Amino acid sequence: MGMIIRYGLPLLAVGGFGFAAYRVQQTNKDIEAAPAVAQPARSPFAATIAGAGIVEARTQNIAIATQLAGVIAEVHVAVGDEVELGAPLFRIDDRDRRAELAVRELAVESAQAELARLAALPRPEDLPPLEARVKTAESELADGERQLALLEGVQDRRAVSTQELDKRRSAVLTARSRLLEAQAALTRARQGAWAPELELARRSIASSQARVASQKLDVERCTVRAPVAGKILAVNARPGEYAAAGPAALLLLGDTGTLHVRVDIDENDAWRLKAGAKARGFVRGNRELGTDLEFVRIDPYVIPKRSLTGESTERVDTRVLQVLFAFDPARLPVYVGQQLDVFVEVAP
Repeated sequence: MGMIIRYGLPLLAVGGFGFAAYRVQQTNKDIEAAPAVAQPARSPFAATIAGAGIVEARTQNIAIATQLAGVIAEVHVAVGDEVELGAPLFRIDDRDRRAELAVRELAVESAQAELARLAALPRPEDLPPLEARVKTAESELADGERQLALLEGVQDRRAVSTQELDKRRSAVLTARSRLLEAQAALTRARQGAWAPELELARRSIASSQARVASQKLDVERCTVRAPVAGKILAVNARPGEYAAAGPAALLLLGDTGTLHVRVDIDENDAWRLKAGAKARGFVRGNRELGTDLEFVRIDPYVIPKRSLTGESTERVDTRVLQVLFAFDPARLPVYVGQQLDVFVEVAP
């Protein structure tokens, strides 16, 4: 037992030391880097600046919303559909607005009928009674004047009382006033409607028609139409859902006959960029898929970088200058929203 302890423990210690040395040697070996999933693209130019680009429609990606809140009644398009300018995209339930439109159209008809009634005055059946009133008033006046003349023609003033004479004179004045009133009523009837009344009726019609036009516009706004001809890129609207008025995008639309790529150029390299520069874009993940790009424009405003590539070394506090290039989608099979690696030629 003593022999085992004397020689066994040193041997065990030597063995442990050797194992530790072996493990240290193994862990100190260089670790080979994992092969890249895809080889990065290379610039075809001698002097270049690079940037990440996002593919977008020629008209930019138009977010379609609604001006009027309500329940979606119909969706007329699906993702991938080609639509013409003015084509209906979706419709908000407009039954309440159409009912209000019918009420306002009836108000226009009522206002027009009132104007027609005023313009048709006088009515033929209104004149004979007024003419009869004039003749009656003339007869009453003539009779009163005859009676007054008889009394005034009496030679002996004692035969006629002053009270009776004043009474006859008052009767004549009253009959004359009634005649003037009847003649004025007849004249007014013959002249028809008063000009201010006609003008007021016309203004009432115009006001009612304006309300109808406003309501028709509301009804028309319930059907959202394509502002440009293009392709439906995304649909986030379904019948029965409530659509709130505002900037929320219910559809995404764009003209994809020619595609644009929006390239972010670091502001530190912006001074090297010249309008009309040549460029070439490569599909991220396959450097064999690339195409020449045609310069479109430079957006003359440096903005904070918003389009991120997802790389761990990417800075997010960078400010960038955005440049637009165009290309034919038939030459490069990409989708709107896809990223491209873009190289722009610059002077050495």
